[in-house]
Amino acid sequence: MKLMKIGSKPDSIKTDGNNVRYVENELASDITINVDGSRFCLHKFPLLSKSACLQKLLSRTDKNNADEVDISGIPGGPTAFETCAKFCYGMTVTLSAYNVVATRCAAEYLGMHETAEKGNLIYKIDVFLNSSLFRSWKDSIIVLQTTKTFSPLSEDLKLVSLCIDAIASKACVDVSHVEWSYTYNRKKLAEENNGADQVRAREVPRDWWVEDLCELEIEFYKRVIMNIKSKGVLGGEVIGEALKAYGYRRLSGFNKGVMEQGDLVKHKTVIETLVWLLPAEKDSVSCGFLLKLLKAVTMLNSGETVKEQLVRRIGQQLEQASVAELLIKSHQESESSLYDVDLVKKIVVEFMARDQNSEIEVEDDDEGFEVQEVKKFPGILSEASKLMVVKLIDGYLTEIAKDPNLPASKFIDLAESVSSISRPAHDGLYRAVDMYLKEHAGITKGEKKRMCKLMDCRKLSVEACMHAVQNDRLPLRVVVQVLFFEQVRASASSGSSTPDLPKGIRELRSCGTYGSSRSVPTVMEDEWDTVATEEEMRALKSEIAALKLQEESGRKSTDKAAVTAISRVKSLIMSRKMFGKKLQGKGGGGEKNNGGGGSDSSESLGSVTEEAAKTATPSRNLTRKVSVS
Repeated sequence: MKLMKIGSKPDSIKTDGNNVRYVENELASDITINVDGSRFCLHKFPLLSKSACLQKLLSRTDKNNADEVDISGIPGGPTAFETCAKFCYGMTVTLSAYNVVATRCAAEYLGMHETAEKGNLIYKIDVFLNSSLFRSWKDSIIVLQTTKTFSPLSEDLKLVSLCIDAIASKACVDVSHVEWSYTYNRKKLAEENNGADQVRAREVPRDWWVEDLCELEIEFYKRVIMNIKSKGVLGGEVIGEALKAYGYRRLSGFNKGVMEQGDLVKHKTVIETLVWLLPAEKDSVSCGFLLKLLKAVTMLNSGETVKEQLVRRIGQQLEQASVAELLIKSHQESESSLYDVDLVKKIVVEFMARDQNSEIEVEDDDEGFEVQEVKKFPGILSEASKLMVVKLIDGYLTEIAKDPNLPASKFIDLAESVSSISRPAHDGLYRAVDMYLKEHAGITKGEKKRMCKLMDCRKLSVEACMHAVQNDRLPLRVVVQVLFFEQVRASASSGSSTPDLPKGIRELRSCGTYGSSRSVPTVMEDEWDTVATEEEMRALKSEIAALKLQEESGRKSTDKAAVTAISRVKSLIMSRKMFGKKLQGKGGGGEKNNGGGGSDSSESLGSVTEEAAKTATPSRNLTRKVSVS
């Protein structure tokens, strides 16, 4: 820390313990000055020679034959006035970064300019500031911090702006000219090297200054960062690192995505300022940091403008996010669900909008009027980015599906927002749908239908298929789809092609079993609504197990095995339809007697099993399994 000593005489101001201070010499005091409850018994001559303010005050007291004046409004109070008084007496005064602003403001109040006397206190302080303190990084920060107490006078004296410019200039200096005298990096590198001896051998990073600036209040911090950005020397990544460090330091719990109790108004100001200071460059800050800001904005109920700005920024780099970072809790009183799914959907929509950019061109027509034309250009999203976001949303859907209060419509709408991206596999989406069906057994048939139509059974892995055919939460038609396309895959892997499939499989395919439910033109409602009963699931599992056993035996009869497996499933569905029609023929009582649909009746399973057993018997000697293991 830089210091400056002014004067050469010893300090002879004493105190009697009752807030009375006096100069110890042979001459009696001839004036008393009151400063905020403290009384200074001094002499007129040294004070009048250097203070224009005291000259005016004493001229008034002389007219009234009084020897006492009051200057309780002086900045810095008794301490600052005593420093100025010592200077007037020629006593030794020590100035530092901690007291220079108070002394400078007090000297301004007392009018200690060059017009009163050459080489006065204000001149000496200004020289000390410009030649020493503003050239020191740490001292400049300390001086700036002390100016807040003396605002607005410190602003009027340009002390704040001079400090800010000095700090910003130091932050932008070439790192080759930076010495390791800064607490942040010196401490950090000393820990890394188990000592401070090797610190100077290390290269100085471009963000060496970010931790030191975290000591500033948000108002000063904002002005410093703006000054740094205006110089155009440092890139957006360095500015982003500074904002991140400040958020972690000043907001307790921010790093964990929570806001601890405290001055919420102050926290809100900090968050909104950090958002406002974000660099324009993409990837200047991490997506994780942006999502932490968004969580804080949501918790503190900040304005919609701040929220929209963050949504736009996050949408530009959504592929960098993780599922945990995307789990933003809802803080709206009208919202019963645990997570703010609507906010995440807005982010996804913003991401998808990047795939189709528009540009407005303004042209003049023949009559001189301006005509706006919107032209669309190919998007800038890479396939890798799209796939990463799809995987992210699948994981997010799986997590929010555990929320018992999540409406199916929000789940489906979010899943459909990325439906235009072709997934190489639908396992993640299947896990999400299965989790939702598990936690929300009471959803309507229409909602279950929409949810299952999200999946493409052709893109399920072998493991997912094995799980799906044994999943009693899925509608039977979905299970049939899985079995059908798994058999198609098994046939293809054995050398057959889809057009050469057995007649039974082709017939079933033409009856309404499609790979992607989005491509189904017309589907019987009972095929969607039907959920396999326990007996039906056991029948399907036994058929699969039989086909597995035949695979292990090494025999080859692929087409015949396919016919048997698909015929079993087909007969189950057809028997359900016939049973439902019989019930409807009795006066429509089937729906009432079977809790909403004759397809759920187990009576049809007996006759079907009996009849299908005849066709299923040869399958015991077949060789190739349905590839669902």
